[in-house]
Amino acid sequence: MKVTSQQKIKLGIFTIVALLVLFVGIFVIGSRKNMFKSTFTVYGTFKNVGGLQVGNNVRFVGINVGTVDAIEIISDSLARVDMLLQSKVKKFLKKNAVASIGSDGLMGDKLIVISSINDSTMTASATALKDGDQIKTINPIDYDKVLGKATRIIDNAEALTNNLSDIVAKVNSGHGSIGRLLNSDSLARNLEGTANSAKSALNSVKKGSEGFSENMQALHGNFLFRKYYRKKEKEQEKEQKKKERDAKKKHEGNDADSTKAAKN
Repeated sequence: MKVTSQQKIKLGIFTIVALLVLFVGIFVIGSRKNMFKSTFTVYGTFKNVGGLQVGNNVRFVGINVGTVDAIEIISDSLARVDMLLQSKVKKFLKKNAVASIGSDGLMGDKLIVISSINDSTMTASATALKDGDQIKTINPIDYDKVLGKATRIIDNAEALTNNLSDIVAKVNSGHGSIGRLLNSDSLARNLEGTANSAKSALNSVKKGSEGFSENMQALHGNFLFRKYYRKKEKEQEKEQKKKERDAKKKHEGNDADSTKAAKN
C-alpha cells in the first residue's frame, strides 16, 4: 500500500504533538518534583503520618517549597519522612523550625507544613538547617481517638436526655413526691391552709406583744408600782450623771496632758 503525502503530513503532525505533550508533561512533573531546581534534603520522624504520600507538597509560610521524597518505617511506632526542599529557602529554615502534617483544604491531600518559632531572639541565634539535617516534628491529631471520645460523649448525652425525659414523664403523671406536689389539688389546699394558719398565729403573737406593751404602760401609772418605777428612774439618772462626770474628768485630764506637752 502506497503512503500518500497527506498521510505523511498527518503522521508528522501527530508525532510533533505527541513530543510536545511529552515535553510539557516532563516539565510539569519535573517542576513539581523540583527536578530542575537546586535542592537539599531534610528529614523528620512521626508516630503517625496520617495518610501522607510520596510526592505531596511541603509548604513554608504558605508557599510550596518542596515535596515529600520518601516515607520509610523505622520502627513499630515511628516513620521517617524525607523532604526535598528548594535551596532558595535554606537560609530561612533554622534548626528551631517545626514540621507538622496538615491538609490542603478541608478534604485535600495531606502535606508537610514547616513553621518557625515566633521568637526573634531564638530565631536570630539559631543556625540554618543543612543538607541531611533532622527537623523537629509535631505528630498529627489521631482523629480515630477524637471520634471515639466524641461518640462516647454523644452516647452519655443521649442516656442523660432519656433519663431526664423519664423523670419529667413521671412528674407529669404524678409519680413521686414532686409529682404529687405538682399534681395533687388536695395537697396544694393543705399547704395553703397551713400557710394561713401560720399567718394567723403570727398575727396573734403580734397582738399579744402589743397588749403586753400596753399593760406595762398601765403599770407605770398604777399607784402600787409608781414608787418602784420612780426609784428605777432615779437610779438610771444617777448612773447617767456618774458617766457624764467620769467623761468630763477624762477630757480634762487629756487637756492637761496636752498643755504640759506643749510647754515642754
